[in-house]
Amino acid sequence: MTKAIMNQQLSKFKESLQKRPEHQILERTVTKNGVLASAVDYHAESKMTPVFSIDLDTGDVANQKQSGRCWMFAALNTMRHEIKNKFNVPKDFELSQNYTYFWDKLEKANYFYENVLATADLPTSDRKVAWLMETPQQDGGQWDMIVSIIQKYGVVPKSAMPETYNSSKSSEFNSTFNLKLRKDAVALRKLAAQKTTEEKLEAFKEELLDENYRMLAYSFGEPPVHFDFEYRDAEKKYHLDRNLTALDFFKKYVGWNLDDYVSIINGPTADKPYKHMYTVEMLGNVVDGRQVRHLNVNMETFRNVAIKQLQQGESVWFGCDVGKESDRQKGIMETGLYRKGELFDVDLQMSKAERLDYSQSLMTHAMVLTGVDLVDGKPTKWKVENSWGKKVGNEGFFVMSNNWMNEYCYQVVVNKKYLPAELQEVLKEDPKVLAPWDPMGSLA
Repeated sequence: MTKAIMNQQLSKFKESLQKRPEHQILERTVTKNGVLASAVDYHAESKMTPVFSIDLDTGDVANQKQSGRCWMFAALNTMRHEIKNKFNVPKDFELSQNYTYFWDKLEKANYFYENVLATADLPTSDRKVAWLMETPQQDGGQWDMIVSIIQKYGVVPKSAMPETYNSSKSSEFNSTFNLKLRKDAVALRKLAAQKTTEEKLEAFKEELLDENYRMLAYSFGEPPVHFDFEYRDAEKKYHLDRNLTALDFFKKYVGWNLDDYVSIINGPTADKPYKHMYTVEMLGNVVDGRQVRHLNVNMETFRNVAIKQLQQGESVWFGCDVGKESDRQKGIMETGLYRKGELFDVDLQMSKAERLDYSQSLMTHAMVLTGVDLVDGKPTKWKVENSWGKKVGNEGFFVMSNNWMNEYCYQVVVNKKYLPAELQEVLKEDPKVLAPWDPMGSLA
């Protein structure tokens, strides 16, 4: 039975407001300054000094500009930290985000086509089909997706494939590319409905991919097949390495076994028991590439494996809900930063699981942990390398409280050797498949 708001109720609400002696002061404050400025807690800011007991020297921060490539920037940043340590490259050295971006776009289009064909017998009103068509491709991604790109295509220094207008400001290309992919989906579904042979479907798909390659080359430039790596190191010594491929470069200058690096999540919802593996349906970029796989653990384990990797001098890729309880300009992430509940005298508290289940939070951004402050062996705050340039935070670095990590961090990527032996065994199990729209499938 539905009930409308009645005039008698409105009178009660007004009377209740008038009984509050502070209501006029707060009304003037909030209407003039907004919610966040009125609710900010100065004392919370004062506790977030950028001093850490473990503090890695990682060089200058990068800038993804007006694109959604944070996951890619964060991953490449962890790798350039390795190159800096091994080869003493200048602090402003970067790997080419445009190079991996090009291949990610091409592969995501192919992955989309495969999902379109796999769901071609479903009506367009079906939730899976609607989910596919909502965003055929986007800038975002996850750790296992960048691994798939690098294992297939390698990496190059930024000098070999620099940024373009479209890589730094991606909205124009994305809207155009998604228009094409949706149009392609119409054609693919029609061919599938006509019981077209697999051979003819593949031939048609190849034509579409040829068009996509052309669009990408015009927008981002064509990736190099061979290149020279020329640089002066931090001590001004000259270096020249000729005729490299992208896979050669990764093997020589990064040298990681990417299969050793695994995704650890903290998703405390009832459908995801800890100490088990999970994947997400229709989530990926490279067909037959690395499967997105998450090991779900409690927050104590989550923090401890990140600390172990930092203690060994290696930075940590992580994913979080960056917009919650954070000040972008000051570079502060602290759960007590804004006292919005106190301001309005309402209870706004939700558990981490409730926020996930009720769409109040999910992973929206990936960055890099480059330090932690340990007091009596326990973390109090973390140093974060962002990819928003030097004009925010402390020269681009943020400070994250341990409480904020507990509430709004969802994923870290660590070398599996830092996991307890029992969890290394869990990595071998077949993952439970989550729905495409599960919050653990969100793209940073």
